[in-house]
Amino acid sequence: MKRQAMCVDQRRWKAARATAWVAVLAISCAGCAPALAGESTGSSVTAAAVAVPTDPAALRALVLDLDRRMFDAYNSHDVNALMAFFDPGLEFFHDTGGLLDFDQVKAGFTNVFAGNKDIRRELVPGSLEVYPIKDYGAIQLGEHRFCHTENGQPDCGTFKFVQIWHYNNGDWKVTREVSYGH
Repeated sequence: MKRQAMCVDQRRWKAARATAWVAVLAISCAGCAPALAGESTGSSVTAAAVAVPTDPAALRALVLDLDRRMFDAYNSHDVNALMAFFDPGLEFFHDTGGLLDFDQVKAGFTNVFAGNKDIRRELVPGSLEVYPIKDYGAIQLGEHRFCHTENGQPDCGTFKFVQIWHYNNGDWKVTREVSYGH
């Protein structure tokens, strides 16, 4: 009986994760996100108007900061701030949810935040990988953990993601997101 209950809980968690990821991210602050240089641009995420760093450590630090700010918006459940990190032409590939566009991702986040008042995301320490994309931006790979309370108990899951960051005229936006391992 205990094993059967655990299977039901796992199915429930998988359904909740799929719903959360339909909303998410990867990976995925109009007028709300502070810029890397400390300024807000209203509809974009800026990075001090510098080209894509050629130094691997500098690029990693920049993407890590973008990730932190993106998920500060997620953890504060600020859908508009969160969506400013995504390009309007976003393609979000989810292993169980399929292909989603910008509007579908925004609606998903809205639903997840409405139904999970305490849902939070954290980047798994040591999982971040960052690679440059010539004349485009960066590839971000990693694992993150999402937690919320279900039936009075903490419910957490760890998933993998890939984000493609595009740099254009000082703005950084996620144009492609791949979320998997659900």
